[in-house]
Amino acid sequence: MVRYLTGIQPSGALHIGNYFGALKPAVELQNKGEAFYFIADYHALTSLQDPPALREYVRGVALDFLACGLDPDRACFFRQSDVPLVTELTWILSTVTPMSLLERSHSYKDKTARGIPSSHGLFAYPVLMAADILLYSADVVPVGKDQKQHLEITRDIAIKFNEAYGSTLKVPEPLIREEVATVVGLDGQKMSKSYDNTIEIFGPEKLIRKKVMSIVTDSTPVEAPKDLTNSTILQLYRLFAAPEQIASMEDAFRAGGIGYGEFKKQLFEVIWNAFAPMRARRAELEADLNYVDEVLRAGALRATDVAKKTLEKVRTAVGLA
Repeated sequence: MVRYLTGIQPSGALHIGNYFGALKPAVELQNKGEAFYFIADYHALTSLQDPPALREYVRGVALDFLACGLDPDRACFFRQSDVPLVTELTWILSTVTPMSLLERSHSYKDKTARGIPSSHGLFAYPVLMAADILLYSADVVPVGKDQKQHLEITRDIAIKFNEAYGSTLKVPEPLIREEVATVVGLDGQKMSKSYDNTIEIFGPEKLIRKKVMSIVTDSTPVEAPKDLTNSTILQLYRLFAAPEQIASMEDAFRAGGIGYGEFKKQLFEVIWNAFAPMRARRAELEADLNYVDEVLRAGALRATDVAKKTLEKVRTAVGLA
């Protein structure tokens, strides 16, 4: 059976971009093979030094994943730090990882350019990511086109290790999600917490409505036809609306006579209604947090069993056993 692996970093409330980029594909994959999904709290430490906030974000990601359809009977769902063996593998992998490989990392350059302090953890981030994948002998790692380099680095590190110590680590294959479009944010850029342009999945109704109504538009008059090409409203609407609804809005754009405010109201309605069942499920989970904690504990035990086998092979290969 094919083993899939995906991690998501707990860096704040999950948004629509996270849903289409990670949550929805993860829920779909759990029915196609053996799925391992983890909350990457070690990774979060590179940019978040606020213990209460980190605990809150971890709990939030767990609630969001389960509310969006993750089935703990089908998928192994756990907190990264509950399997600390990953840090030992990270160190061992770092001894075969060329500095030049890390220096080419787009992620490090992007994050330091956005003002995140340069640290060893941030620089060595790809090695921990490689350990996340290799520790669980993942066959396939789903990634978006913009994350392809991350998996290429993991494959390079695995190959370097196997060249040095013999065939020990499984070299994973990427599953490039070509069909996943970049989800645009309120300002037309890629939706990202870094740009403060997100629409949260489970935010309060008033806040989500306010955010949708703040979407940046051009100055086309109400009576004039609207441009379909680069409309943030339309791009988001197409993610949620039925085909006939999309066609109707596109026709209204071409015809003119309706202002952007009315289109934003329609967008809010489809977003709010799309997540209604998930909001109800999340409320149930919040009322039974012991269940959520037990899901993570059980997932960590299962993940640890797999991790121990991999690390034993690695320790033997390098001479530590």
